[in-house]
Amino acid sequence: MLNGKKIWNAAALGLLIAIGGAPALSAHEKAPRKVVVADAKTTHHLNLYVAKELGLFKKHNLDVEIIPVNDNAGARDLVVSGQADVFWSCPTVAIAAIANGAPLKIISQVKKPCTSVLVVPKDSKIQSFADLNGKNIAGISPTCEAVISITVKARDTGAKFNLQKLAGGPALTALEAGKVDGAILEEPQVSIAELKGFKVLFRDASSDIPCRTINARNAFLASNADTLKHFIQAVSEANAIILANPTDDQVVEISAKYTGAPVDAIKFGNDRLKFRTAIDKPGLSGLADELIKLGNIRENPGDKLYAAEFRGITWN
Repeated sequence: MLNGKKIWNAAALGLLIAIGGAPALSAHEKAPRKVVVADAKTTHHLNLYVAKELGLFKKHNLDVEIIPVNDNAGARDLVVSGQADVFWSCPTVAIAAIANGAPLKIISQVKKPCTSVLVVPKDSKIQSFADLNGKNIAGISPTCEAVISITVKARDTGAKFNLQKLAGGPALTALEAGKVDGAILEEPQVSIAELKGFKVLFRDASSDIPCRTINARNAFLASNADTLKHFIQAVSEANAIILANPTDDQVVEISAKYTGAPVDAIKFGNDRLKFRTAIDKPGLSGLADELIKLGNIRENPGDKLYAAEFRGITWN
């Protein structure tokens, strides 16, 4: 039960999506298998929270513990150090870590497309990528996939903007205070800004970019591949529930409970979060190439990014 509401019977609704490769549980497997997830809470990880709250992990005989951290880097570091097994992150975080030797592999996509966009005041004179030249734009990092995409589009017109490194909340605050000309924001900050009357630009710039990956520690993957296959199957079942009705009261309630995001913003933008498990290899490879240009990695890892145990399941 969640606040007195009946938890969905996903099987009865016909919403469960089975992922090939997850072996059936045998009768003697009674003790739940533990998976520790390091998580920087965001609506982009809603499938994790839905799978947890609606008992989908339990259905697969999994005991999933979620350890909250401040950001993607903190989640990555907990997994690399062995204090956690799995983390969700922006793909560039995982790509850079793996390319630079971290003992990690990507086991699943989380969603596509990237929902980050440029947000500007309603009376802004910025209308094209060329108009960004010399402007001060807030964004979380030069390696954020949305920042990369907008930087590339601006560069193609000969324009270059000044990136002010600010996370979503502070970036929106700076925009409201007039301290920056625009802010590259993701959900739910985009919806919060739109509801306040700000204007969204260049939504198509990120439409082909994969957003978020699920990543696992190599040592845990080597000894717990079957466990992780059931884990991803539970996530896929959560995806089906969310995609069937992104603004269902129960889905919104779970999102608000875990992230603290305003309910009106969740309802306004939740349908933009297109959850999936299939890995977008061309999209991730393109991001790796841009990280090379930025000097963050030396070479594109190619298929070394992905867990061999999930070939034919989440990637080919």
